Amino acid sequence: MVREDGKRNFVLRKEDGTESSVFSGSMPRQAALKAARRLDPASSEEEAKDDATEIRLREKGTDKVHIFDAWAWETEAPSDKPDWMGSEITKGNVSKKGIEHLEE
Repeated sequence: MVREDGKRNFVLRKEDGTESSVFSGSMPRQAALKAARRLDPASSEEEAKDDATEIRLREKGTDKVHIFDAWAWETEAPSDKPDWMGSEITKGNVSKKGIEHLEE
């Protein structure tokens, strides 16, 4: 279901069917990128991509489950970072695998 601001809510689904965190975005990929940053980061992007994790996001109000391969890695913060930001940041990336429809 689309909110007034055009964003949609997606719930992170575990393998056993339980649902936890909610991520919002105008597109499923935007929510998946937010979810990917919560994964345990690797030391480099290449290393992280080799160890991709499958994440499933169910769009609230529908039976669609968007499936992504996701990975995260740590990198140096940009030089123009704010004072409160640490020297390392976590970046994430995703690759869409497909969509499933729940039959519940």
